[in-house]
Amino acid sequence: MKLAQLPCGLIDWMAVSATEHPGDTGAATMRSRIVGDFQLRFVDYSAGYLADHSCDKGHIMLVVEGALTIEYRDGGRHDLTAGMSWHVADNGAAAHRVFSKAGAKVFIVD
Repeated sequence: MKLAQLPCGLIDWMAVSATEHPGDTGAATMRSRIVGDFQLRFVDYSAGYLADHSCDKGHIMLVVEGALTIEYRDGGRHDLTAGMSWHVADNGAAAHRVFSKAGAKVFIVD
């Protein structure tokens, strides 16, 4: 990631329109902005959320509140709590999906 073309800016995440994305169970409420060549997202995963797909996209993720589990297609997993971050490369580095038992608020760069 190169930040050379990143304009200086400020985002009030609570003023950004939210979209709801249902999972296999629960839902993710997402607020997003495209900035330069990447997307910034503030996501609120409901209690019991399980993503409806595995993802091959690269991300940098910071858990702001709550807890979630990254589940890999190969069966591996990482449990993250508030203050922890996780990152993965694009395209098959580690196909993954999110599960959150009690809910989580997460900031994501991708």
